[in-house]
Amino acid sequence: MAKISIDLNSGTVQKESAVIGIDLGTTNSLIATIDSDTHEPYCITKNKDSIVPSTINFNNQEIIVGKEASKKLISDPKNTLYSVKRLMGKSYQEIMNQGNPVNYQIIDNKDKLVQVKINNQFYTPIELSSFILKELKKIGTDQLKQDIQKVVITVPAYFDDSQRQATRDAGKLAGLDVLRIINEPTAASLAYGLGIDKNQSKIVAVYDLGGGTFDISILHIQQGIFEVLSTNGDTYLGGDDFDQAIVNHWKKLHSLSSLSDNDKQLLRITAERAKKELSAILSYMDSIDIHGQNITLTLNQEQLHEILHPIIERTIRICSNALKDADISSSEIQEVVLVGGSTRTPAVKNSVRHLFPDAKINDQINPDEVVALGAAIEADILAGNRTDLLLLDVTPLSLGIETVGGLMDVLIPRNNKIPTQLKKEYTTSVDGQVNLAINVYQGEREMVTDNRKIGEFILKGIPSMPAGIPKIELTFLLNADGILQVSAKELRSGVSQQVTLKPQYGITDQQIKDMLQESLNFAESDMDKRSLAEAITEAEQLIYATQKFIRDNSDLLTPKDVTKLEEIIQGLNQRIQSKDKNAISAQVEKLNNYSKPFAEKVMDQQISKALSGKKIE
Repeated sequence: MAKISIDLNSGTVQKESAVIGIDLGTTNSLIATIDSDTHEPYCITKNKDSIVPSTINFNNQEIIVGKEASKKLISDPKNTLYSVKRLMGKSYQEIMNQGNPVNYQIIDNKDKLVQVKINNQFYTPIELSSFILKELKKIGTDQLKQDIQKVVITVPAYFDDSQRQATRDAGKLAGLDVLRIINEPTAASLAYGLGIDKNQSKIVAVYDLGGGTFDISILHIQQGIFEVLSTNGDTYLGGDDFDQAIVNHWKKLHSLSSLSDNDKQLLRITAERAKKELSAILSYMDSIDIHGQNITLTLNQEQLHEILHPIIERTIRICSNALKDADISSSEIQEVVLVGGSTRTPAVKNSVRHLFPDAKINDQINPDEVVALGAAIEADILAGNRTDLLLLDVTPLSLGIETVGGLMDVLIPRNNKIPTQLKKEYTTSVDGQVNLAINVYQGEREMVTDNRKIGEFILKGIPSMPAGIPKIELTFLLNADGILQVSAKELRSGVSQQVTLKPQYGITDQQIKDMLQESLNFAESDMDKRSLAEAITEAEQLIYATQKFIRDNSDLLTPKDVTKLEEIIQGLNQRIQSKDKNAISAQVEKLNNYSKPFAEKVMDQQISKALSGKKIE
């Protein structure tokens, strides 16, 4: 059994360990490492291609990831998933508010994080992302002829704590030891060597236009530390919109309508090819068969610039908003780093140069690979191979609390730089709850029973309120000496309590190493336990809420309705006893679907009462 070697004083892994950088992208993903001879980062390729589409196809128990999966988007759309990164750490309502529906079924788990239903199986975005990471791990292992465990994974600068933790969990489920989660703009800046000169202070803009998303980040880089001054973007704006704009131009020009799926796909692929070629040549021409008719499609750079102008202007407006949020002018930006394949388009570069006239435009590194290359550099720093960048002390094990179902909810992930502070809101799960026991744990396993308990306290005097109404803010403050202060405050009443703990007290270096190794060895079974515990907790809460609904709204329900609801509840209880996660999720979905019209009826009635006697202007 391989052991993880880690220097607990510096938080670094030993030099002989292979460390990898991963860009887990919405549209495409890449894996990179450092050349042992040149010490330069490079992307690991499969069939001479560094890009792995973030697409997953479920084909008779077989899971296909990458280009082969992308081919199934037309032939097998119901079983082919894409853009799962957009689901990470999100609730159903958040996803629906973003618009742009996908071709696969997303399950509403009320206030819980979403699941995706494929072939009557339920998957979390964490599980789906782990499939992509497993494919990247396999590519790296095959090419390097070496097992890969230790990785740095990049995320957008705007990702919140739940999205970052979900990314970390996906890595663990893929059998990877995630040394650090870093921001994509930070990684891109590292790839260009920004931040290496300790005497240098710069304000940098990272303009990231990918296939499906656009982000702009304003960074202040000083003494090797990257501070995000502001970030802005659009998760539904990217190169795919360029392609569609070209398609719309050709459809209008040639009066093309009622196209088959194959014709649409052919037209889109041709548009993408034209866009790419026009980055280097002045005009493009191709002939394709549409409806059995041969059509010649032409496009030149001037036409392309005109077609793309409204889309590019959207990115410029977003950049202006980011500058406003950072409270700086465009003339203060000293360098602009271009990220994402869509920045190859000359019209994009011209617009960026116009917005940032005094800035140096960094576009020499492959924009598709720059984030992964930067992640590899960060991994090299963590491996102790780079002495030119400061590595701050980190916490060697994750710190968190016990939540319903005996789950470990991590507040400060391991390898997080210290000192650090994190806040998170919780609530009660039972009506009238006035006390809340807070148990603090240290470790990497999904269930608290497998981790090390380091302390506990009780928040007393919470005002008696219905479940879910109290707002309890929990704060973890870990100082540079490794001392943890945990405080809890009920925000509505001001009731508070705190305790001071020393997480590392009484635990040896070897025990920490063993705990890390166990978290990888048991990652899959731990995630199964966690998924089951979450499903059971959700089911029990739904049963409680439904039974309360029946009691409070008996006048709106017929005896037949009540009988049916109780029948579904009984079935759900039976599935809880069977401990089958998919069976529980399916029955939860059934109960949600059946009870939804009743809930809407109650809402309509309440609105009617509220508006009764009032005149609407």
